Amino acid sequence: MNKITFLLSIVSFMCFAVGVKAQKVEKLFNGKDLSEWNFAVDKNSVPADKIFTVHDSVIHIKGTLGYMYTKKKYSNCVLHVEWRWPLEATNSGIFVLIEKPENPFPNGIECQLSAGNAGDLVLLGGSNLNEYKAPPEGRPAFPVLKKTNSSSEKSVGKWNHANIFIQDGVINVFINGVHQNTGTNKVKSGHIGLQSEGKDIQFRNITVTDI
Repeated sequence: MNKITFLLSIVSFMCFAVGVKAQKVEKLFNGKDLSEWNFAVDKNSVPADKIFTVHDSVIHIKGTLGYMYTKKKYSNCVLHVEWRWPLEATNSGIFVLIEKPENPFPNGIECQLSAGNAGDLVLLGGSNLNEYKAPPEGRPAFPVLKKTNSSSEKSVGKWNHANIFIQDGVINVFINGVHQNTGTNKVKSGHIGLQSEGKDIQFRNITVTDI
């Protein structure tokens, strides 16, 4: 992305941000339970409620590989997610535009939350982004469109926030207010998901606002 395109992108999404203030905000987490979510657990090895729990209005995810995903699909919107590592910075992700919620990885785009890499976009389950260019040796199992800036994450124990703008399949990722990535997907509507990759991660204040 050249500088002019990048600046136009930022101006455009700043306008979206101003416009959404008057729009209705939908809470994807009610602070009490996960009744509005479905679950995928690798090999169905353990019950989902052993991995995905709620305590003190916070979602706790810890255990076997898998993910939770919304029952509804979303298209043009701003997704707001807050997360933190309570004990150690490890690995997780936010899934968007999930076309097929398969087990253990869906067909969709992951906003990487792996420590130091928050804002990378991972192409899951055969999904694609126009901006991704495969290396000469061929497309890897998990292609990655790297973030454009240095890490804007906070330290262990502090809450981070991701704002992910989705407009006609174009994904713009902001981590703690810093623009980190842009990707263009042919899929324009899909489920939203939160990943389990073993170690403890917490989520709160998950909302979607139409744009």
